Amino acid sequence: MLPTLDDVLQLDAVRRGQPRVVAGADRTGNLVRWVHVAEVTDIAHLLHGGELVLTTGIALPDEPDRLRAYIAELADVGVSGLMIELGRRYASRPPAALVAAAEDLGLPVVVLAHEPAFVDITESVHARIVQEQFAELRASEQLHEIFTQLSVEGASTDEVVRQVAAIGGHPVVLENLSHRVLAADADGRDPAELLSAWETRSRAVRPRTRTGYDAASGWLVTAVGARGEDWGRLIIVLGSPPSPRETVLIERAATTLALGRLLDRHAESVERQAHGTIIARILAHAYSDPQEAAARARALGVPLSGRRLLGAVLRHRGPAHAARGSAPPVGELSALAETVAAACKDARLAALVGVLDEGGPQARVGVLASLPARADAETALTEVATRIRKQSGGDTVMAAGSVVETIRDVRRSFLEAEQVADVAARGSGGRLFYRLPDLRLRGLLHLLRDDARVQTFVERELGPLLEYDAQRGSDLTRILELYLESGRNKAVAAQQAHLSRPAFYERLRRIERVLDADLDDVESCVSLHVALLALSSVRWERS
Repeated sequence: MLPTLDDVLQLDAVRRGQPRVVAGADRTGNLVRWVHVAEVTDIAHLLHGGELVLTTGIALPDEPDRLRAYIAELADVGVSGLMIELGRRYASRPPAALVAAAEDLGLPVVVLAHEPAFVDITESVHARIVQEQFAELRASEQLHEIFTQLSVEGASTDEVVRQVAAIGGHPVVLENLSHRVLAADADGRDPAELLSAWETRSRAVRPRTRTGYDAASGWLVTAVGARGEDWGRLIIVLGSPPSPRETVLIERAATTLALGRLLDRHAESVERQAHGTIIARILAHAYSDPQEAAARARALGVPLSGRRLLGAVLRHRGPAHAARGSAPPVGELSALAETVAAACKDARLAALVGVLDEGGPQARVGVLASLPARADAETALTEVATRIRKQSGGDTVMAAGSVVETIRDVRRSFLEAEQVADVAARGSGGRLFYRLPDLRLRGLLHLLRDDARVQTFVERELGPLLEYDAQRGSDLTRILELYLESGRNKAVAAQQAHLSRPAFYERLRRIERVLDADLDDVESCVSLHVALLALSSVRWERS
C-alpha cells in the first residue's frame, strides 16, 4: 500500500517544516507514488502521475494565467500534490491565482513555513514507499504459503472460506452461477443478515472484470473456475474499496478453490458439500440459532422456515462396510447423492441433499426435505423414490422419519430414519422407501436392541444353541432361522440350506435336543423366531 499525502504530512522530516494545506484539503488521501523536486514550470511532461512535487517556487512565473496553466498541467498528469517551501520566493503564502486554480482543479497544495531539507523529505517518503512495498510483497508471500498449504492438505470449501474471512476480517461468501450460496463465513456477524435476500442482491452486482469492486454494494468479487470454465464467484463484503492485499487474498483463494475441484475428481460437488454441511450442523445442534440454519438453507434455495420438514437417509443394502469397519467408497455415495438431488429437483421437492459422516463406516446420504403445508409426504417420497430406483437399481435402501414442524425437531426425524434404514438394509424387501410402521416386529426389536431384558430373552431362548455352534463349528442356528423364515416348510427350508431332506430333518432333531424344545409347537417356534430377530439386531449393532 502506497502512503497517502496525509501519511507524508505526518513524517518528521515534513513536520519540521510546519506544513499547512492551503488548497485541495479534501484530496489529501491521494496516494504518493514518488517524490520529485522541480524548480521549472514545464515539468509535467516528465511526470507519470502519483508524484509529490517539491519546489521553492523560485522559477514560477508572476502572471496569473501562467500560474493557472502550471497548476492545470500538474493536475492533468495526475500528481498527488504540490509542496512549496516559503521564504525564497514567497514570504508567507503562494499567489492567490495559484491557490484558486489548485482549489478548482482539486490539486492539494501544501506550504512549508520553515525551510526543510528536501533531501530529508524525499529520503523519508521513499523509505516509507519501499517499506510499504516490501510489507505488501511479504503479505502476498504469506498468502501464497497459506493457500498452497490448504491446497496440499486438500482443505474443504468451508475451510478455505473460513481462512479468507479470518485473514481479511470481513464476511465471505462463495456462490454458484445461479447465485446459490455454497459456503459462507459471517466473520462473527449475523449470518441471517449477511444472507438475507442473497440471490436478489447478488444478481445486481456485475463487475466488468474478472476481479472487481462494486461500490454500490461494497463487494469485492472474483470469478472461480479453471480451464476456461467458471462455476462460481467468491465475494468479500468490504464496504470500502479494496487494498492490494485484499485483491491478492480473494484471487489466491479463488485459485485454491478451483484447484481443489480439479484435483478431487471423485468428491461430491461443492453444492452437495454445502448441503451436507448444513444437515450435519443441524443434527449436531451446532447452530446457536435455528434461524442461522434457515438463512443458510434459504441462500441455497431451500426454505426451512414455516415448512413441514422430513429427514431421510439412503444407504446400500447389507452390513458389508460396517462389518469390516471400513467406509463405503466415496465415489459410490457421491454419485448416489447426485442422483438423489436430481430426483428431488425433477419431483419439485425442495431438499438439502449431502453425504453424512463421509469417510466413516456409517457414511450415508442424508436428505432434509422441505414440504409445503398442504403437501402429502407419502406422495412426495414415492415420486422421489421412484426416480431414484430407476437410476440406482434395487440395491439402495431409502428410509424416512416422521414429519416435524421445526428445525429443532429435525434431529429426531433423522434418528428415526437411520434406525429404520439399519433394519431395512438387512432385509430383501422391495419397497421404494421404508418408514417405521413398515418394519413391524423387526423394527420394534431393532429399537429395543439395547434393552437388557431383550438380550436376556435372546440368551434364554438361543443360548445353548449358540454355544453348541461355537464349540463345534456347526450352523444349527442358521438352519433354525431358515426353517422358521420359510413358515416351517421343511422342504423349502432344506432346499434353501442346500441339504437333502433327511440331512435337514436330522439337524432339526438335533436342534430340538440342544434347546429342549418342540419345533412342532407353534408357541415355541414363535418365541424362537422373535429371539432370532432380536439376535440379528444385536449382531448388526455390534458389527
